[in-house]
Amino acid sequence: MKITLKDGSVREYDHAMRAIDIAKDISEGLARMACLAEINGEEKDLRTLIDQDASLNIFTARDPQGLAALRHTASHVMAQAIKHLYPSAKLAIGPSIAEGFYYDIDFAEPISVEDLPKIEDEMKKIVKQDLPLERYELPREEAIAWAKSVEEPYKVELITDLPEDAAISFYKQGDFTDLCAGPHLMSTGKVGKAYKLLNLAGAYWRGSEKNKMLTRIYATAFAKKEELEEYLQKLEEAKKRDHRKLGKELGIFMTDELVGKGMPMFLPKGYTIWRILENYIRDKEIAQGYLHVLTPCIGTVNLYKTSGHWDHYQKNMFPAMEVEDEVYVLRPMNCPHHMRIYANQPHSYRNLPVRIGEIAHDFRYEASGTLKGIERGRHFCQNDAHLFVTPEQIKEEFSKVVDLIFDTYKDFGITDYRCVLSLRDPADKEKYHDDDEMWNTAENALREVLNDLHLDYTEEIGEAAFYGPKLDVNVKPAVGAEYTLSTCQLDFCLPARFNLTYIDKDNVERTPVVIHRAILGSLDRFMAYLIEETMGNFPVWLAPVQVKVLPISDKYMDYAEKVNAALEEAGLRVELDRRGEKIGYKIREAQSMKIPYMLIVGQKEEEDGTVAVRSRSEGDLGAQPLGEFLAKVQEEIRTKAH
Repeated sequence: MKITLKDGSVREYDHAMRAIDIAKDISEGLARMACLAEINGEEKDLRTLIDQDASLNIFTARDPQGLAALRHTASHVMAQAIKHLYPSAKLAIGPSIAEGFYYDIDFAEPISVEDLPKIEDEMKKIVKQDLPLERYELPREEAIAWAKSVEEPYKVELITDLPEDAAISFYKQGDFTDLCAGPHLMSTGKVGKAYKLLNLAGAYWRGSEKNKMLTRIYATAFAKKEELEEYLQKLEEAKKRDHRKLGKELGIFMTDELVGKGMPMFLPKGYTIWRILENYIRDKEIAQGYLHVLTPCIGTVNLYKTSGHWDHYQKNMFPAMEVEDEVYVLRPMNCPHHMRIYANQPHSYRNLPVRIGEIAHDFRYEASGTLKGIERGRHFCQNDAHLFVTPEQIKEEFSKVVDLIFDTYKDFGITDYRCVLSLRDPADKEKYHDDDEMWNTAENALREVLNDLHLDYTEEIGEAAFYGPKLDVNVKPAVGAEYTLSTCQLDFCLPARFNLTYIDKDNVERTPVVIHRAILGSLDRFMAYLIEETMGNFPVWLAPVQVKVLPISDKYMDYAEKVNAALEEAGLRVELDRRGEKIGYKIREAQSMKIPYMLIVGQKEEEDGTVAVRSRSEGDLGAQPLGEFLAKVQEEIRTKAH
């Protein structure tokens, strides 16, 4: 048989060979590092027997596929350790994920993070034993009987729900067996020593709140200890930057269980930043001819049936409520309302494009496990707009939106981003509006515009909105995975569903095209991004408190009041510390609150009519005339200095 390798070379064998033996034949070093085989495009265990011509790739932990196999095997080692320590624990699922792995477990008694080192110690013993992982299959009835015999009800449910023709496979390592499709490493010893159990979380079985809450143990694993240490350092950095931690410390927002999960409340300082963002983007939009509106936070179910959201998006919406024989729902997005505003009056090609904008409150039912401060909540505000255009105007209007996105990013110092053309998955008829001609037209139009703009982008299947393709601008934060801030979507679907029209130059009734766009995305998520990027050290123009006046003692309070009043009159956001604390304490506290400038005033400053300036970033800047300091700060604000 002939084996074609990744580099295109061909090897011939006169008998069946396991993938690991072929790896040894290629290179003993490769075999030692091998984690996974890809045989004819399918991921398989290294133990897989190859008995016919095939293409073969060998992946190590340096490859994402190989690293995933290592982590998946580590999850089995963790599960085995847990069964040793907690024999009554019931196992659910334990996959590898982007940055590690987890296992969902039903413990008889709750465990805490203090128990994780004990589980790690047991894992070390299992790794040291270097137990081979043996794969075998069972018929459905025998598989269910096995799961019942070992009292694993979640495995019984998983097996029962498998397709009739599914191969039901198991992996055995020593005294532990788990239902699993694989693939895995050859033995537990190959997991190595570079793994770490990280934290605990709650997770509903199969993601449904109707089911039992299980304990999810998050962990990670790498090929080398150095890689693990680097990752753990990143996690520590992430903790320092976490907007939930900083938001609480800096008095930006709060959450309250009595108010509800995913319903953050902005405190005075947070709402100050909010208003700055809101005014900033609204002013930029008005300058480009946007017409801002205010629409209700609810709508009838019929509104969303007309738009198609009821069919395609209902699982992400809050339950409907009946009032006076009419059924309403909290809105998850604003486009249906804006469609109705456009339809409120006749339109001619002469008054298109119509650009309708709104800073709109929206509500989406997000699973509790996905909620994350103001980055992802059940209530949020979108910087939303819908542009009603003729087909001939698509390129120009889309180009203006792209310019607006990147002009905004420049003001906020955002430079690390990636553009993605998000397309539908043609096979997914449930998620996407079923109209192949419409999709082909929309995707080709958007691709053409992006190419004409000479914009670097990648294409991703299955990431489009249900009604049309979109440009996503994904930012790479200082820590963590990238996510979308800005979007611009092309829509041929909703205008037709709402029977929107305009009269063209030949006096013929046409359907407009709609461009959905959000520059800041949701103000909530944008603020979370800024908090984590700056670690709360907002530039002066964004800082909720720009200057703090610190009198050395009560004797200089009158002068401090005059300084404070002069700054307020000039439009600065200023606070005066009237407490009787020592000046060193006041300075340290102002520094901890990340206030850009502190003005210290005492006898000399009062006599000279100056202020002693202390910068958050540069330290002591010495005494300056108040007017000179004020001019400097106002220039920083005007230029939006970072």
